[in-house]
Amino acid sequence: MRTILCLQAFNPEQQEAIKRAAPDAAVIFGHMGAVEEQHYREAEIIFGWDANVKAIALQQGSGLRWVQSWSSGIDSLPLDLLAERGILLTDASGVHARSVSETVIAMMLGLARGIASAVRNQQRSVWESPRTLAEMNGGTVAIVGAGEIGREVARLARAFDMRVAAVRRSGGAMPEADVVYGLAELDDALREADYVVNSLPLTSETWHLFHAERFAVMKSGAYFINVGRGGTVRTEDLVAALNTGVIAGAGLDVFEQEPLPADHPLWGMPNVIITPHNAGGMTVRNTERLVKLFVSNLTAYLTEGPDKLRNLVDYRKKY
Repeated sequence: MRTILCLQAFNPEQQEAIKRAAPDAAVIFGHMGAVEEQHYREAEIIFGWDANVKAIALQQGSGLRWVQSWSSGIDSLPLDLLAERGILLTDASGVHARSVSETVIAMMLGLARGIASAVRNQQRSVWESPRTLAEMNGGTVAIVGAGEIGREVARLARAFDMRVAAVRRSGGAMPEADVVYGLAELDDALREADYVVNSLPLTSETWHLFHAERFAVMKSGAYFINVGRGGTVRTEDLVAALNTGVIAGAGLDVFEQEPLPADHPLWGMPNVIITPHNAGGMTVRNTERLVKLFVSNLTAYLTEGPDKLRNLVDYRKKY
């Protein structure tokens, strides 16, 4: 009998949906405190991740064949070891697109309309308006890493009558964008943008893609929004660009160093909004989407074969 190990918390209806998709399997829900070492060794399918997956389930002789990640970003997982063991990995790409894109728009509005500085002033009981305010309508947003999140950001940006420039590795068409650039043309997109939204995965190609020279290309009145992986941005260069007025401000959800130290200069910057890695947090709807994705993948795995899995990670590309 197959063993399926689910490591996150699900409500009874979600548990039942997973069981129905695999009626002949033993399904163990780890959040209920029933996981033993043998379950990690026997599990053919693991939904989620914890330290025991690497310590036990990835060892030789275990039954593991497929891991469904809880998140879209998988750079923190031992990809080389997973590849070496021949274990399939699927990520949660698309699941968090709505919540992350709403956070992006909230940051853009918070910076443009002075809401970020107003909240800081409220805490200090200071009645003061910013010297300059911006409007999103008529502006250009450059979306770097135009996958599911980028496409949803583009859709929402159009509601504000914004021009959308997408930057894609392939340079291929994107219906939601007014213009599409290849990654080699990134600087061209940055020059025209009033808002730059980074939603890139972390690969050898994207490591520190945003550095001092890149910020220097941007408009001095531009805002940088990072909901991509922390390592895609050279943090000290971003701090310098903000301190010297090279760019106008930033909205940041993820960082190279997490958690961000309490004495980090970014905390005190009035032109910065920080949402500590919660843009893709598991809202009720995100959990529903993730369970739906897993059930769909589980059905495909059991009836059609592993090659039918959605969001299958290419270990060569690291996403």
